[in-house]
Amino acid sequence: MAEGGSVNMQTLHESFKKFASYGDTKATGNEMTGKNWAKLCKDCKIIDGKTITSTDVDIVFSKVKGKTARVITFEEFKNALAELAPKRFKGQSKEEATEAAYKLIVGKDPTNAGVTKVTKTGAVDRLTDTSKYTGSHKGRFNEDGKGKGKIGREDVIDKTGYVGAYKGAGTYDEKAKEK
Repeated sequence: MAEGGSVNMQTLHESFKKFASYGDTKATGNEMTGKNWAKLCKDCKIIDGKTITSTDVDIVFSKVKGKTARVITFEEFKNALAELAPKRFKGQSKEEATEAAYKLIVGKDPTNAGVTKVTKTGAVDRLTDTSKYTGSHKGRFNEDGKGKGKIGREDVIDKTGYVGAYKGAGTYDEKAKEK
């Protein structure tokens, strides 16, 4: 193995830690999950889609980790790279290939490609513009578009005994006298 060659092991370890703790707030950065190992291989272009695929990466991860372990340490990580490197860099010695794989990783950070960003365009603007609200919803907001809270939705209970929209409310007594 190309221990210490032209690649600084400290910077390689720092990249390992960044990827190991990526996406997990409780992670210490000393052990890497299979998911983060796959992300590292993808982000650092170790997976090239031809000689090395995500399946190869998963197989090597399973091979280097302990039988019951679900994570790999930095040493196991280096062993995994040493296993993948000759396949990725054909025609080079194992040491040169491992060194080349280290160089792909050193100084890299996990990327946030494809992370969903909140956008407020078109339909969302139109649907959340309270000045265009009509009917019963209109009364729930003030002129500034701020909600009135419970005041804007208070149900007034009519205890007259008539149905809400009945036009002849309060005329029963008069009709009863006429008969």
